[in-house]
Amino acid sequence: MSLEAMDSVFKALADPTRRLLLDRLREHNGQTLSELCERLDMARQSATQHLDILERANLVTVVRRGRARLHYLNPIPIHEIEERWISGFDKPRLQAVSAIKNQAEEYAMTNGPASVPTYVYVTYIRASAQQVWQALTDADLTARYWGHANVSDWQPGSAWEHRRVDGSGVVDVAGQVIKADPPTRLVITFDDAPDAESPREPSVVTFLVEPHRDIVRLTVTHENLPNQEMLDGISRGWPAVLANLKSLLETGEVLPQAPWEMHEAHA
Repeated sequence: MSLEAMDSVFKALADPTRRLLLDRLREHNGQTLSELCERLDMARQSATQHLDILERANLVTVVRRGRARLHYLNPIPIHEIEERWISGFDKPRLQAVSAIKNQAEEYAMTNGPASVPTYVYVTYIRASAQQVWQALTDADLTARYWGHANVSDWQPGSAWEHRRVDGSGVVDVAGQVIKADPPTRLVITFDDAPDAESPREPSVVTFLVEPHRDIVRLTVTHENLPNQEMLDGISRGWPAVLANLKSLLETGEVLPQAPWEMHEAHA
């Protein structure tokens, strides 16, 4: 995190009203402006000003659903501050405490309303929207940064498959393309147990690519998750996969080690 970005985070957190907004989002993620105002007894104009500051500090992410704007807590800047200022002092004990706290919060989150996305991740990439779209939909590129080839013609209604690249041709995830608006929006169903004897309703993944000059903001929304186990898996998996994608687009190479192996190596 740059010094300028860190200053923005500390400035945003210095105000008790903004900390209260973050607390409310932590309790119930994915709220509209009206819902936040009702819970805080705050005028819309005041709430909007505070949310704008939180969004500029990357502490809040906004996802559009039709005409609605849903606000999500983005913990990444706070995590980066923790890594710089806290973790070096007493990391093992703090990690143990944090793991217990995170498990309780994730359990509470998954028992909340099912009408809002369960998991949202945002990253910024130095690339064009077309380059990001190609990285999401080209089988050869996905094989490089994901270790699986995502195969489809990416037309609405078409099937897609997440195939292993070890020569076995095994499909670990399958689904259907719901919406494809190149190069900005891709919506797919995501079935991580396509051969199960008792099929369940698949989850839904949305990729939103928003260009801004020389960069894009890529927002991945994963909703309709069936259980806590899948939430735990994607909470580790999406950041690792997208870090590899970001590295590939910005440097031409994936990360030197597979990022999804870090969790096991440091457990």
